[in-house]
Amino acid sequence: MTATDETHSRRWRLVLGTAAEPSLGGLGTADDQAMDAALSALYNTEENTASGKRAGGLGASAPKMARWLGDIRNYFPSTVVEVMQRDAVDRLNLTQLLLEPELLEAVEPDVHLVGTLLSLNGVMPETTKATARMVVEKVVREIEQRIAAQTLAAVTGALNRATRVNRPRLRDIDWDRTIRKNLANYLPEHRTVVPERLVGYGRKAQAVRRDVVLAIDQSGSMASSVVYASVFGAVLASMRALKTSLVVFDTEVVDLTEHLTDPVEVLFGTQLGGGTDINRAIAYSQSLVTRPADTLFVLISDLYEGGIRAEMLRRVNAMKESGVQVVVLLALSDDGAPAFDHENAAALAALGVPAFACTPDKFPDLLALALDRGDIQTWANNNAGKP
Repeated sequence: MTATDETHSRRWRLVLGTAAEPSLGGLGTADDQAMDAALSALYNTEENTASGKRAGGLGASAPKMARWLGDIRNYFPSTVVEVMQRDAVDRLNLTQLLLEPELLEAVEPDVHLVGTLLSLNGVMPETTKATARMVVEKVVREIEQRIAAQTLAAVTGALNRATRVNRPRLRDIDWDRTIRKNLANYLPEHRTVVPERLVGYGRKAQAVRRDVVLAIDQSGSMASSVVYASVFGAVLASMRALKTSLVVFDTEVVDLTEHLTDPVEVLFGTQLGGGTDINRAIAYSQSLVTRPADTLFVLISDLYEGGIRAEMLRRVNAMKESGVQVVVLLALSDDGAPAFDHENAAALAALGVPAFACTPDKFPDLLALALDRGDIQTWANNNAGKP
């Protein structure tokens, strides 16, 4: 058997478990055996229970779970570790174990773990909250580092474009754009362009130039979106040219705008789970709109409405007709195609309001386009998940 064949056999043996050992052979090294044990503990539990043997399984012991978490971090890359952690919570019903401080210290932090911790916020003992907060803060800071610079650059560019004027002062003329706009007026005999139309930039004022209202559905399925939207909200709130408001909702509506300087505080102010009243959230968001033509309203929801559907659609249409730029995101996450209410998404599309999923890395460009009042639907068709 060649080295390549041995590698393939080893990998298939790890994937298929002990049942494949007669055909593929055993695992020779201690590391391979440890990897096999970690995989068996998570994925062979049903098989072991049915046969009367318990070769795997993590039991209901936080220390044992913590050791297992340490093992998988030693033997697998972080992307695989995150998947195995999520599978452990889902397959083995280990949610309650996440309330143990020593277990949280061993976990590989990621956005999905943050969502799980936030859903447990109401039942989390005080001894665990400090550790949970450290986990959440680590993930939030990593997301901020990933998105902040791109968001600031994209949004600042959009706002600067919006300040261009056609009757600028002499010192504010953009000569390059002015010449290109007036090339049709070139006089060959004088070798010059007659600038019938001047293009320039308005002076940057300290006043707010755009209002942004983010309304986030905090039902359980939207956990990742809540995390990302809260961080984006904090980044936007740091920009003096924007007035940013953040609203979270289930059947109740909570305005967390005052906490936007600290996205960790925003997240601990949410309560994932429960019902959904989108209509009520939109009604509250409407009350925040004082300058419709200068307002961007972003609704982040899977559109499963528990309130009055017809009234929800009427309110969205009223906002759009008043001049508000309205965008509906079915998800703001890297989780792939989301589950959502197709009927409500289609109804919004019929009103001229695009509804689509968006990944965090695309969101800054979407913000810039929306603030610039560009063609959101075409952008969504090319860059985002369509309903």
